[in-house]
Amino acid sequence: MGIPSDDVVLISQPEKFGDPSVITINCPDKTGLGCDLCRIILFFGLSIVKGDVSTDGKWCYIVFWVVGREESWTPRWSLLKKRLLGACPSCSSASGIFYYGREVQPKPPDVFLLKFACIDRMGLLHDVTRVLCELELTIRRVKVSTTPDGRVIDLFFITDTRELLHTKKRQDETCEQLRVALEDSMIYCEIELARSELAMCLQGSSFLPPAVTEEMFSLELPEEPPVGSPTMSSSLSVTMDNSLSPAHTLIQILCQDHKGLLYDIMRTLKDYNIQISYGRFSANQSGNCEVDLFVMQADGKKIVDTNKRKALCDRLRMELFRPLRVTVIRRGPDPELLVANPVELSGKGRPLVFYDITLALKMLNTCIFSAEIGRHVIGGREWEVYRILLNDGNEYLADKNKIEEGVTKMLMGWE
Repeated sequence: MGIPSDDVVLISQPEKFGDPSVITINCPDKTGLGCDLCRIILFFGLSIVKGDVSTDGKWCYIVFWVVGREESWTPRWSLLKKRLLGACPSCSSASGIFYYGREVQPKPPDVFLLKFACIDRMGLLHDVTRVLCELELTIRRVKVSTTPDGRVIDLFFITDTRELLHTKKRQDETCEQLRVALEDSMIYCEIELARSELAMCLQGSSFLPPAVTEEMFSLELPEEPPVGSPTMSSSLSVTMDNSLSPAHTLIQILCQDHKGLLYDIMRTLKDYNIQISYGRFSANQSGNCEVDLFVMQADGKKIVDTNKRKALCDRLRMELFRPLRVTVIRRGPDPELLVANPVELSGKGRPLVFYDITLALKMLNTCIFSAEIGRHVIGGREWEVYRILLNDGNEYLADKNKIEEGVTKMLMGWE
């Protein structure tokens, strides 16, 4: 008999208030499994403060210690367990021996167009984004604009994790939740299956200013830490050692903690097709992190090529030092916020980025005039680019520094 599904993912609540919850996963292994699990945990508003990973290449045992990232966001533990279980490879048994089930690539999810209009107010876009996140509706594209009479016309291209948005019940639930959140400001709300030609027209502008492109998407490690970062964040070290294990390369990382740090490490290794055999991660109360990973290539060998080791170390340093790119430029008379989020080779991006951007702007009392999300291939990599046109009358330079710092701190989880 195989392991019952209830035992593949176990979530234990702490006995003492304030202690972390413990997520234990025991399932067949696959390259990139750690990345997929970390993305789900991040989507549910949780931060990993400690982790332990062990695998023999066929079966893995993973333990994550997690805490809520904000008091107002209550984790839905049963739903989290279901999503983590869905990310684990299926397992079967033959004569008591577990083996991999052949992974079936799911068809791309249907994309739906959510259209609604409402009276503009401060924080409106964040309230909408929060409702969609709580309903497990993933925002793929967005086109938000404000009319001269103060109305907001929103077009959200979304997919449904629950795969129920084609039903009237699910559509009615979504519109009702939005009406509750927006109260009397809602004018109308409609959901329909998106036509492919319409989705193509609203993917966002294909043009990015050359100066912005060169600065934002540079792969060179900047000399200065990101704006708003703790002073300790400059102490970043990534090293490799082939002398401590006959079969594995040891990657050691010392860095400052940030929201989604373990996800950033795992997605980088997944993109490089690197398999983790054993790993340990811990973050102390001062925000310093230590990561030890014993890894191998897809062919089961150490990383012995000097150029490959250097390329992987350089990429890890960059992804940990600057996992997201944030800048403010002038677009006509108003400032425009640009945030770039790297997309995995699998086509998935970091979750809750738009949620964090809109929350930061709401806390800064900054009005959003229009917003777009689009994907761009720059420097051989795909990026999800958020373009937020802001509307306020303050001095541009003061706005630029305040907005960049506020948005960066929210995205990175820095106080």
